[in-house]
Amino acid sequence: MDSSSGRFGGAFHDYFLPSEGANDIALALFPFPSLATYEQYRSDSFKDEECTLAFKYTKDTGCVMS
Repeated sequence: MDSSSGRFGGAFHDYFLPSEGANDIALALFPFPSLATYEQYRSDSFKDEECTLAFKYTKDTGCVMS
């Protein structure tokens, strides 16, 4: 498990795929020290060029359904 700090303040822990229920849901776990830090991450990520390209890729390819 990688817990290194990301450039927006979150620490990537791992991906989680539930073993029961729907088989098309996976979660990426990024804990933040506070709600304010998470809100800042959300704001910064929407202005970031790499994040914008990643969001566009998911939309163009349909690899993320919702």
